[in-house]
Amino acid sequence: MFTPSQHPASGQPVSRLNLIEKCAHSRHISGMQSVFTGPVFVVRDNIDTDQIIPAQYLNLVPTIAEEYEKLGSYALCGLPESLYPTRYVKEGQLDSDYPIVLAGRNFGCGSSREHAPIAMGSANCRIVLAESFARIFFRNCVATGELYPCEITERLVDLIKTGDVVTVDLDAATVKVEATGKVYSFKPLGDVRPVVDAGGLFNYARQSGMIASQ
Repeated sequence: MFTPSQHPASGQPVSRLNLIEKCAHSRHISGMQSVFTGPVFVVRDNIDTDQIIPAQYLNLVPTIAEEYEKLGSYALCGLPESLYPTRYVKEGQLDSDYPIVLAGRNFGCGSSREHAPIAMGSANCRIVLAESFARIFFRNCVATGELYPCEITERLVDLIKTGDVVTVDLDAATVKVEATGKVYSFKPLGDVRPVVDAGGLFNYARQSGMIASQ
């Protein structure tokens, strides 16, 4: 057994920046996609990082491919079943059927663990739409390049239910509910967008020439 701050083979400490760099460098980027369509998974307010990825799974090291995949199987498993009978990742699967998560206020509150956006990204989530984000979670989404954190301007959790199919257009900053044709807006990602497009902060810095390519 090893602690979340140690590499399992060497036992050497793994810094937060090192974790972000390695995850961003190894992540597969599928070419600047701007439109995402799929069923949405809806959660309410104040979903914290313990619900996104419980502490007992933090011994999984995202820089190891097999453990990165396994981490995704536990994404959002901390949600109480009494409130969320539909599980984000079905038992026995590694990926979720929901590439888009819709949340209320203060999504990602709690600890500063980078494992939270990494677990969701590993589970095949691409976009989180929320009324507001905890600041550190938002920054970790961008730094790791795992998720596009989109801040919506209306309370959509009262209008959309889990399983509804939506289309998110990052260029237009819109969410379209396919069943009704209704379109809602979110705040443009601005300078965040190219960083996530690149696969995270370190990939973006390499592509921009701010640090040397490896």
